[in-house]
Amino acid sequence: MSKKTNTQDQESIQDSSSKIEAIKNLIFGENIQQYGSEFEDLKKVIDKQKAALETYIEEIRGELMQAIDSLSTDVNIRITDLEDSMNEKTETLTKQKVDKKELSKMLISLGEKIGA
Repeated sequence: MSKKTNTQDQESIQDSSSKIEAIKNLIFGENIQQYGSEFEDLKKVIDKQKAALETYIEEIRGELMQAIDSLSTDVNIRITDLEDSMNEKTETLTKQKVDKKELSKMLISLGEKIGA
């Protein structure tokens, strides 16, 4: 008996669904199919645009990473050049300037030699 009841329930649901579909078709007719088609077309266009934007974003990301690497290399080269320049100037100043303590020791030593 339950199989018959189940079958009858399913048939009743199917009848209701087909009646609803029939009413929708009477009210909306061809328009619903046209709307569905237009929505599908729009979905395809949106998907294409999304894919194009994702590709563009990846290209830009690659270019930015390359620019950052280039800039980083440039900055490192400039820092190295500045360090080298500073070391050269320090070395030149050290050679040109005599240490006062060293000069005083040399003068004391010279005075002692002269006095002896």
